Amino acid sequence: MVTGELKRRVDALWTEFWQGGITNPLTVIEQITFLMYARLLDINEARDENRQKRTGKPFQRRFKEDEQHLRWSQFRHLGSDQMLPLVRDKVFPHFRSTVASGTAFAEFMKDAQLMIQKPGLLVKAVNMIHELPLTEGDTKGDLYEYLLSKLTTAGINGQFRTPRHIIRLMVDMLEPKPTDVIGDPACGTGGFLVSVMEYLLETYTSPEAVIEEKDPETGVVEKIFTGDLLEEHRDHIRSNMFHGFDFDATMLRIAAMNLMLHGVDDPDIHYQDTLSTGFSDKFPRQASEGFDVILANPPFKGSLDFEDVHSGLLRQVKTKKTELLFLALILRMLNTGGRSATIVPDGVLFGSSGAHRQLRQLLVDQNQLEAVIKLPSGVFKPYAGVSTGILVFTKGGRTDNVFFYDVNADGRSLDDKRDPIEANDLPDCLSRWKSRDPKKDNDRESKAFFVNVEEIRDTGYELSIGRYRSSNHQEQEYDQPETIIDRMKSLNDEISVELLELEEMLR
Repeated sequence: MVTGELKRRVDALWTEFWQGGITNPLTVIEQITFLMYARLLDINEARDENRQKRTGKPFQRRFKEDEQHLRWSQFRHLGSDQMLPLVRDKVFPHFRSTVASGTAFAEFMKDAQLMIQKPGLLVKAVNMIHELPLTEGDTKGDLYEYLLSKLTTAGINGQFRTPRHIIRLMVDMLEPKPTDVIGDPACGTGGFLVSVMEYLLETYTSPEAVIEEKDPETGVVEKIFTGDLLEEHRDHIRSNMFHGFDFDATMLRIAAMNLMLHGVDDPDIHYQDTLSTGFSDKFPRQASEGFDVILANPPFKGSLDFEDVHSGLLRQVKTKKTELLFLALILRMLNTGGRSATIVPDGVLFGSSGAHRQLRQLLVDQNQLEAVIKLPSGVFKPYAGVSTGILVFTKGGRTDNVFFYDVNADGRSLDDKRDPIEANDLPDCLSRWKSRDPKKDNDRESKAFFVNVEEIRDTGYELSIGRYRSSNHQEQEYDQPETIIDRMKSLNDEISVELLELEEMLR
């Protein structure tokens, strides 16, 4: 949990960057990420050195003997005039050439640059980051999430940070298992993947199964799992379970750090345009039937040239719109029987173009469309006011009935501030989903109800909840038109008399 004191520290660090001339929120987070990574490397090196002393087992060093001065514990004591050139000209090249090899940063550390130009700012940032609790269990992940919450602008390609409580609803609906392979084809800051890790820890680990061991020499705290239900899957979780793709290198660096701080040591994070032909060529398993679960909030706006899109996707749905192409891609990436919860703009649910209908027909007739969750239009503020929904579906199978739920409130105000409020339909949505029964949930005036697949086909595969929901109309009685006209004449006569009286008073 991030306490008020921790928030104050992060806010102060953020302010230092802005006062130092670095005002782009993504750049601020990226630079903090690099420095946190430098500190974590040193922490892990110290942890392995201590373990080697205890066990005698060697380990692969991150810093050679002549590179010890590049470690966080060494350069953080330098003055500003010495620290800046060392970090810029020695530490960052070391990231790019040596340390990054074989880790989550391997693909995109090659263009890492220190954007801090003022020596004083670097010293302040290093000192502040050194005080952050990066060794204290879950706190380090929560701390980074608080840092990410300061992203309040959408990217030029329609990317924006998905609210964590919406992500958690989607994860809870899919109930991923520790044996699953999880993917996100447009992972951004890694929120969906991180939420899955949190879900697994909460679901499969008891508090008694976790102990924290503090090294007396280095002060490094290591979390040890003692016989919990995740232990047998630990290697899979650390390096094989989580796969994220994005074409924004800055986002990927942030996503990798986010996952590492949440206990995923070596996530599979790649720089890749997943809609292109190159994705299928470079990652054939992931591109076709490689995943058990996919959670995604792909870019809503965008249009691609046909020659840039993988031909396999165009065979599924002939379109240039990215929101439709991503759904086709997710179906392609899932194993048969694999499941997805994906956020889509409302246009996907009721768009009248041939491509929109083709995509919905594909979901309904060739796969199992399980649920359509309508979200309120302010969910993504302050990034965007777009109205959205969540599609839950399984690759293959058969659609018989589709579960609909109308979320009117998500526990936050639907303005740019997004302040906490009491009204919140998300717990009820999850509860109704887990207890769903097509035979009982048939009240079309309720927030939750089922619609039979034949009715969906009859409407041209429309998936808008308003198309199926009934409203409780009460009969109203109105006066006859003649009576209304007589009343209007009487009112006009009264107005005329009052105007004459007013005119007399003014003479």
